[in-house]
Amino acid sequence: MTTTSPVVGRARLTAPDGTQFRDLDHDGVMAPYEDPRATPEERADDLLPRLTVEEKAGLLFQDMLAVGDAAALDDAGPYGVAPAHLASRLLINHFNVHDMPAPAAAARWQNAMQDLAAATPHGIPVTFSSDPRHAVAPAESTENVGVALAPGAMSQWPEALGLSAIGDPDLVRRQGDIVRREYAAVGIRAALHPQADVASEPRWGRQAQTFGQDPEAVARYTVAAIEGLRGDGVGPGAVAATVKHFPGGGPQADGEEPHFPYGSDQVYPGARFEQHLLPFRAAIAAGVVAIMPSYGKPIGLVVDGAPVPEVAFGFNRPIITGLLRQRLGYDGVVVTDWGLVSDLHVGGLDLPARAWGMEAANPEERMLAVLDAGCDQFGGERLPGMLVDLVRSGRLSKSRLDESVRRLLLVKFRLGLFDDPYVDEQQAETVLGAPEFVAAGRRAQSESVTVLADRGPVLPLRPGTRVLAIGASAASVAAAGLIAVTDASAADVALIRLAAPFEPRNRYFLEAMFHQGTLDFPAATIERVRSIATQLPVVLAITLDRPAILTPLEPLATALVAEYGCSDAALLDALTGAIPPRGRLPFDLPRSSAAIAAARSDVPGDTADPLHHAGEALIPPV
Repeated sequence: MTTTSPVVGRARLTAPDGTQFRDLDHDGVMAPYEDPRATPEERADDLLPRLTVEEKAGLLFQDMLAVGDAAALDDAGPYGVAPAHLASRLLINHFNVHDMPAPAAAARWQNAMQDLAAATPHGIPVTFSSDPRHAVAPAESTENVGVALAPGAMSQWPEALGLSAIGDPDLVRRQGDIVRREYAAVGIRAALHPQADVASEPRWGRQAQTFGQDPEAVARYTVAAIEGLRGDGVGPGAVAATVKHFPGGGPQADGEEPHFPYGSDQVYPGARFEQHLLPFRAAIAAGVVAIMPSYGKPIGLVVDGAPVPEVAFGFNRPIITGLLRQRLGYDGVVVTDWGLVSDLHVGGLDLPARAWGMEAANPEERMLAVLDAGCDQFGGERLPGMLVDLVRSGRLSKSRLDESVRRLLLVKFRLGLFDDPYVDEQQAETVLGAPEFVAAGRRAQSESVTVLADRGPVLPLRPGTRVLAIGASAASVAAAGLIAVTDASAADVALIRLAAPFEPRNRYFLEAMFHQGTLDFPAATIERVRSIATQLPVVLAITLDRPAILTPLEPLATALVAEYGCSDAALLDALTGAIPPRGRLPFDLPRSSAAIAAARSDVPGDTADPLHHAGEALIPPV
């Protein structure tokens, strides 16, 4: 007997004992892997030997896709390949989704992709993943799609730095639960976060999504994020977290980004490797199901008395197999960061494969090295044919392939995807951006604001205060009960919003989106603030996606505040006391570039005599 669900592609059969099941292998009989009563382990062990080499190879790739029109899956999107080709021909069933339309349209597209997956030989469902996409939407020109995405219809929160500034693991857990609900409503069942890196190098451009410089705090918040994402456990309704970047991506030489050739090296002059490892130990103890290695290659690192090869961590067998799997006892999925095998050429710009230490190897050799290291899945690649050739030529054993396939299948079974991968299109519209989620995110933005100085005092800003707003909208000023003016002579106070400084770069694909290099503000910016400060009191609000050198600016400000992803409206709620700010600095603010250059990149808080220390805050009266 066949019953049909209202959602396309969810036809079910009834077994003789009355069990309803999805007939994924299209034979009319309930196979053990189709039996929802069996354990994930039993189901994976039954399915594994049924799969062809091509099906197994497809599982080992997680490619990028833009969510588009459900009726146009045969059309190549912005990534140059049709979703139908990837799912039906290459048999890939893990996708990292980027651009996303309105919730119902996104859900419709996800369901259409699951229909394609259901038509493959054994109906292996798709696992959709996402980079972080809940921070306050930045201007389009500053959104870094290489690491995080704009939230669209989802609730908006401060970056992880801001959650750390609030200092409440329960809030991190609550935010993770809201992320889980919004992700799951549009079929996203894997999160490529949290980022468990310790922010030890002030110049590094990936700090916004970290929880700051304190290893123990990073560990606490990482565990809380994992718990929020999985809900009651890794089962139906859960989102599987991927903790990154093992064994800690913070100690980048000179703070340079390992997406690019000049940032390949991770260094440990302070011998603090174990501090960077601490959050990953906590994540493993908390039952995380996926871990992503860092792009970086270790320089001069010794672990357990043995020198570590100077190759990127995704190729590094002593780190992935020796440390992660054997010493730390981790047996979950290891997915590489994106693009360890293939070079990219996009929009006239190149991005070499992040095969640091393996640059001379060809793609097949890199692929074999990743698997030999102990990784299970290739992020940002679509090369299952190459993997099939390696198996058929005998260069990769079938047993090694099966080892990774089983791990990947187990997660799909545990998430309940084999039993019901579909989502409700109308429900997606009500879950994403639900009023209570939006309110919680808005409140967290305000609470994360860190007041570092108030010499007037001028805070909180009182109703009717005349404000000259620079970098904030006049409408938000008026909405906060203040009076927006356009001339300094008519103002009681100036509100100036500035972003932390960086060096613009655009040699490589994605490079222009990363904030790297100097932490010094340009002289012109300092002079502009000075000219306003000679006329009236200044409330200076700095957006910190990494530390900034505020030494020349702080004397000019009557009040100095930091924020970590905050809308104008949420910032003004904090400055007026409508929502009292309670954030504390998640990292030191160095006094000078010379102090940064003299510090050790792997030692948190190592700059001499910082202008402000991690944990500092002046909580103003309300």
